Amino acid sequence: MELTVTTVVLLILIPLLVWRIYNRLRKLFTKQESVMWRHWSGAVFFPIALAASASSMTANPPALSMLGGAVLAGGWLAVFALKKTRFENSSHGFFFLPPVRTGMVICMLFTARVLQIAVEFYINRQSEFPRVIRHDEVMQHPFTVVTFGLLVGYFGLYSIGLIRWRLSQKPVAEQE
Repeated sequence: MELTVTTVVLLILIPLLVWRIYNRLRKLFTKQESVMWRHWSGAVFFPIALAASASSMTANPPALSMLGGAVLAGGWLAVFALKKTRFENSSHGFFFLPPVRTGMVICMLFTARVLQIAVEFYINRQSEFPRVIRHDEVMQHPFTVVTFGLLVGYFGLYSIGLIRWRLSQKPVAEQE
């Protein structure tokens, strides 16, 4: 592959894009108000996304088993993160502070895989003999399956844990 101006610009922009994504994600892992509809949407969306991706992998048992293992690992990390989460029930409402490292690492792994796919498409397009990249070749790749499984398992179970915490709490005004 030839080093063109577009390639150089891409090589400069990727670290800037990664830094921008990191800064955006860091803002998500600060003290937040517990909003039930957000927790419910996470608890519903992630299992649906898991079921949809698992149904597309029925013809590929190794990918399906990797997805299952990654979801279990993501769920285990969510249980670990819920134990480290700081919960607050005050007169101003319900708040929680998620652990930064666990969620950030999972999000950045998934982001890195998405960027890797984009770079692979770009390199393929720039080659002398571009080839057709099939959908299952990308979506059932071990890196994609594992990072997606970690993401779905972690945020799905973390959302369920937040719902369980909120349902067990009574507002401060009722406790007095």
